[in-house]
Amino acid sequence: MIYQTLQFLIRTVFELFALVLLLRFYLQVARAPFNHPLAQFSMALTNFLVLKARRVIPSVKSYDAATLGIAWVVLLIANVASLLLNAVMAYDLVAPQTWLALGLLAVLDLFRLSLYLLMGAVLVQAVLSWVNPYNPLTPILDALTRPYLKPFRRAQVGGVDLSPLILLLIIQVILSAPLPYLEWGLLSQLKPAL
Repeated sequence: MIYQTLQFLIRTVFELFALVLLLRFYLQVARAPFNHPLAQFSMALTNFLVLKARRVIPSVKSYDAATLGIAWVVLLIANVASLLLNAVMAYDLVAPQTWLALGLLAVLDLFRLSLYLLMGAVLVQAVLSWVNPYNPLTPILDALTRPYLKPFRRAQVGGVDLSPLILLLIIQVILSAPLPYLEWGLLSQLKPAL
């Protein structure tokens, strides 16, 4: 019971930090204004690692690879900690197959957290469009969600834009169908200790 609680806490803290790193990355990709409090928050929370990592990891085609790389490492550490705290089975952490599976699991976690970030942005944007469309958060949310909502913008019924609903349904299908099976397949590749 203690191991499960500790495993939950470690995963939660590491995933929240990776989520802030992903927010920083996607705000840069969307060219959101960095004088906004949300951008300032993500930068203040992650600068201590990102600025050091940029000395080693260069940008790739104007994308901040250091931020994305740190998010991947954070999720990799969370996966290793989960394995170490697994009281049911011990895994061989020396085997290359285990590290490959853990690295790919971290990539899947990055994708999953990116989908959660997009889903949260779409939900908040939809609520704000009804409650307070001139909120200062609206331009940032629009910058984050516009590329994903654009293909569905023609889906309107009676003047109501259904594109957020369609995008949320697609995200839910991705989160419920292929991702768990891919994760299960990678977890089955982990090599147990002898």
